[in-house]
Amino acid sequence: MQVMQARDRLVVAADLSSRDDILSLVEELRDDVGVFKIGLQAFVANGPALVREIVALGVRIFLDLKIHDIPNTARHAVAEAASLGASMLTVHAAGGEAMLRAAAEAAGGALVLGVTILTSLDEEQLQQIGYAAPPLESAVRLARIARSAALGGVVASPHEIRAIREACGPAFVILTPGIRPAGSDSGDQRRTMTPAEALRAGADYIVVGRPITGATARRDAAARIVAEMERAG
Repeated sequence: MQVMQARDRLVVAADLSSRDDILSLVEELRDDVGVFKIGLQAFVANGPALVREIVALGVRIFLDLKIHDIPNTARHAVAEAASLGASMLTVHAAGGEAMLRAAAEAAGGALVLGVTILTSLDEEQLQQIGYAAPPLESAVRLARIARSAALGGVVASPHEIRAIREACGPAFVILTPGIRPAGSDSGDQRRTMTPAEALRAGADYIVVGRPITGATARRDAAARIVAEMERAG
């Protein structure tokens, strides 16, 4: 099995609205990072055509739409998302096993990841929306459901990586947002970690947004993070 290089494991969040700005970001960083995340902001602003355009450049896309609906609707939505050429896409693990299984069956060659607990939520907020268990326990429970439904992995906070890895095994993909290089602003992320810490904990992919996209020299910012990832092994 081919071992991924550090740059292949770095996902840059293109959380922008302008098509031109997104394509400029992709062109600038395509040789420095492995994957670009297209989330709701970019997708709603530009539609499926943007994903097709980027994929046509030979760039890997993580289409982060967090699909959450009844199984039949989720099945068709995942099939449409996969048909755009995205390498990875997301559904909410809280949609339940039937929905997750329908998503997995419709994915084709795309890797479907179940979103566990959003990194913007803390324990108090989880209780407010009806989760009795703390974030770690809730994330592990959802990861187990995702694995049993044949999903290839999950999206989880860096603080849940070790427990999910132990519960779901070495082949289960863990992609983690909430990554902030040392000294950077955590923004609206509540449960964060540095790139090196996340990889040592067992993450397969890390997502970085503003520390790269908001930098004056974006290629230099990406290179520093890749170098940190390489040092982490």
